[in-house]
Amino acid sequence: MAKNDFEVIIIGGSYAGLSAAMALGRALRKVLIIDSGLPCNRQTPHSHNFITQDGEEPGVIAKKAREQLLQYDTVSFVNGLAKRGTRTENVFSITTQNDEVFTTKKLIFATGIKDIMPAIEGFSACWGISVIHCPYCHGYEVRNEKTGILANGDIAFHYAQLIRNWTKDLTIFTNGKSTLSKEQLEKLAEHQIPVVETEISHIKHKEGALEQVVFNDKSAIALKAVYARPDFEQHCKIPQQLGCELTEQGFLTVNMFQKTTVDGIFACGDNSSPLRAVSHAVATGTIAGAALNNEMTEEEF
Repeated sequence: MAKNDFEVIIIGGSYAGLSAAMALGRALRKVLIIDSGLPCNRQTPHSHNFITQDGEEPGVIAKKAREQLLQYDTVSFVNGLAKRGTRTENVFSITTQNDEVFTTKKLIFATGIKDIMPAIEGFSACWGISVIHCPYCHGYEVRNEKTGILANGDIAFHYAQLIRNWTKDLTIFTNGKSTLSKEQLEKLAEHQIPVVETEISHIKHKEGALEQVVFNDKSAIALKAVYARPDFEQHCKIPQQLGCELTEQGFLTVNMFQKTTVDGIFACGDNSSPLRAVSHAVATGTIAGAALNNEMTEEEF
């Protein structure tokens, strides 16, 4: 093999990518991880709902995983951003932002998604700290606290149903005209969950810790946390360049073994599932790595 030739290249070196690399490295595959060092949960102070790691800092989990992977001489790392992918017959070429070119037989994308922050001052500074997306990851820490839901329609209603298990002190902020149905509004009223349609001016916070939601009419409501599900896009466009299909929701389409719609390409983690949790990313990474190795052994046998 040439210096830059690998059996598998994994783009994305956070939890899913590291987990896939562990499975493949232990299977004696020559693996390269290309990572830009910007995981989507980099602002989140603690990771939860992951046994043996509950309450740990996300960066600490990833650092420990990288250290363990470096014990396998089959796994290499490149700090960089993959910007282009091409395919010639059975070989993929990946070009980084520094114009380095690496070739491989197989690809795994563990590239996550890019959250598109709403145009609300303070939202992005609080994202992952006190503006949160998942009650399983963060709900226990803000249980029984005064909590907001920044959403509309079916998403707002589903959040209200779910989060009420953690706190009964809920308010929905639709940030404009409500699209909740009459039946949904009646059910919310039954559970004493108010709906505020006034548009939001900004979120007042202290180093990401939410204090108030402030409205355009200068009124404000004090809160400890807000749940939100911002729009997103694929963080990496290379899978689509190579022909991988997306679901209607915008995730990479994969089967139960994390294989995409293009032969030789797998995907794992947040880019292919709405279940955004470290434990789920690790699980799908293991599946992708093991399934890809199995595919390669069958091809080689």
